[in-house]
Amino acid sequence: MKKSLTIIPVFAIAILFFIQSAGTLVESIYILDLMNTRLDEKALGVLFFFSPILLVPFFKKYPRQVLWVTFAALFLARGLLPYLNTANRMLASGFGVFAAFGMFLLLSKAKPKGADSQTGLWASAGLALAVSLSVLLRTAGHGLDYSLIPAGGWVGWGAGLILGGLLSQLEVEGEAAGAEKSGGAAALILGLFLVLAMVWFAFSAPSVIARWTEGNYTLIVIAVSLLSIGWVWISLARTDVLEWLSPRLILLWNLLFTLSLTATLLAHRVPFPPTPDSAPVVVTPPGWVQQIPLILTLLFFPVIFLDARLFLDQIGRTDLASRSLIPGILLGGFVLILLVFAHIFTNVWGYVEPVSLWFRGKFWLPYFLIAGFLALLAWRAMRTEYVYEKDSVRWLHWEWAVLLSTIFLITVVFSLPAKRAQIETANRTSLVVMTYNTQQSNDDFGERSFDAQLALIRKVSPDILALQESDSTRISLNNNDYVRYFAENLGYYSYYGPTTVTGTFGTALLSKYPLMNPRTVFTFSDKDEIGTTEAEIEVDGRVFTIYNVHPDGSDTAMLVFARMLLDRSKDKPYVIALGDYNLRDYEEAYQLIDGVYVNAWVSVYPSEVGDDGVDMSGENRIDHIFVSPSLSVRNPVYVLPPDSATDHPVHWAEIFWENP
Repeated sequence: MKKSLTIIPVFAIAILFFIQSAGTLVESIYILDLMNTRLDEKALGVLFFFSPILLVPFFKKYPRQVLWVTFAALFLARGLLPYLNTANRMLASGFGVFAAFGMFLLLSKAKPKGADSQTGLWASAGLALAVSLSVLLRTAGHGLDYSLIPAGGWVGWGAGLILGGLLSQLEVEGEAAGAEKSGGAAALILGLFLVLAMVWFAFSAPSVIARWTEGNYTLIVIAVSLLSIGWVWISLARTDVLEWLSPRLILLWNLLFTLSLTATLLAHRVPFPPTPDSAPVVVTPPGWVQQIPLILTLLFFPVIFLDARLFLDQIGRTDLASRSLIPGILLGGFVLILLVFAHIFTNVWGYVEPVSLWFRGKFWLPYFLIAGFLALLAWRAMRTEYVYEKDSVRWLHWEWAVLLSTIFLITVVFSLPAKRAQIETANRTSLVVMTYNTQQSNDDFGERSFDAQLALIRKVSPDILALQESDSTRISLNNNDYVRYFAENLGYYSYYGPTTVTGTFGTALLSKYPLMNPRTVFTFSDKDEIGTTEAEIEVDGRVFTIYNVHPDGSDTAMLVFARMLLDRSKDKPYVIALGDYNLRDYEEAYQLIDGVYVNAWVSVYPSEVGDDGVDMSGENRIDHIFVSPSLSVRNPVYVLPPDSATDHPVHWAEIFWENP
């Protein structure tokens, strides 16, 4: 491997650690505030995005010492992340953000010993390699970053050791004599923040894009991984790529990416019912026309690697005074924080009034702003007498070919769906159904509990599993796809329910039986989007209609939901409607449903107190299973927190019938 190219993995690991640390920082803050559904002092953790400015005063005289200090901080913070509780994970990830971005800035003035500087070339290739590595880790973890869970914690330590070994081969330049403050540095560093935001928000975790669009997960993974690895190959084999591109072409490429990305999100936007009298909106799986913008987005997205090269080439060839970096870090950190809050407010618009209300239905906005400003900043960089960095490399060393091919092939293997359960339906006379509000796979103490939840599900082995608050594939939960994690580990069929674009908290269905005609029904809402998931399964010739519900809001919104449920299910012979109803048995909306369907718990325990003394009367019970009068119930169970590994009781029952 050519010695000068060993710096590419250094950039890749530093960028990967930044993405992982930033995602974990926001996730930890969100989980801690999720406990009280309001912003408090924990939200100040986002100030870690400004923290790299603390290193800047030392860049001039002690660049190499600062590099090793940041490495030590990053090595420890990132290595410990998988093993810490939520509060300590917030602190460690904050130090990871501080160290990773500080190291990234120092690397813009670093080079392998005895080599000429090629900062833009190396860093853009490192960014693409970081994306491909992140995609690999996400597919290996079935929707979670494998290296961020305890079982895969060794990966973080191993990558840190590799980073340390490679850093020892680098020379780091201090501030050049006569270096001057440059007003253009702020725009370049802002551009880098936006590039990292785009990678973090979407392309480092293909589940994000799959959940936007209900697109084919394996194909999306292949596209992102292949094009990222392709950019690394171009960076190594054809370093003269920028000779082909004029400022107009680069602007056009960026604009096409902006338009296709925005169109991808708008194609899946839902026109929510505006009034209580409005008809429900039914959303079925997307047609091929809706997938065209997605295809274009995947084809155009490598422009972000090109943009990174433009910004870093400018920084690398300019003798900037260290103090010139401070305005850019402050501006970039401020913009990044605004984008994070804008993204989160599209989902929690009913909780942070009055600011968040404006963001309802605007999930597309943060992505449009990131891509649009990147287009302008990249065009500006090319217009500023840009001179691309040349190198003599014109071929791909075999070691790199083996490395890149191995990453891609392993990623493809991990992205293939697991074998699904094969259930004999003939002569079946019962189903076990389970409703589980997973609270984004966190327990009642705000700690991750996905493994405990998976163990409980395995123990019960339900035929039908309805998950609420499962819509975690977004930056507020570090893009973790717990629905995919459960489905792949259990071998269940799954339907994610409302896509992340719609801003609900998720009503996913998992089943041992194939889910037929899955769709989502939206009703009027004034606090959270109310998306009810529907699907059918067929068992021994009988077609069961399954409803997974999670309404919330005013009494009016709840009544609208209840009437919708009754209206849509009235002609169905076998109905199972389960979920977190947010309704108690004395409320009008509950009584409407209870007047038509049978409550599983009450049908067996009229006193609402189980044989084991579990009291689910009065205020204690909002998670319900309702079934058609033609179906019978036995063995209903509630497991209360903390044993439920969430903040809700988990509820299941056996539904049975007689064969004719």
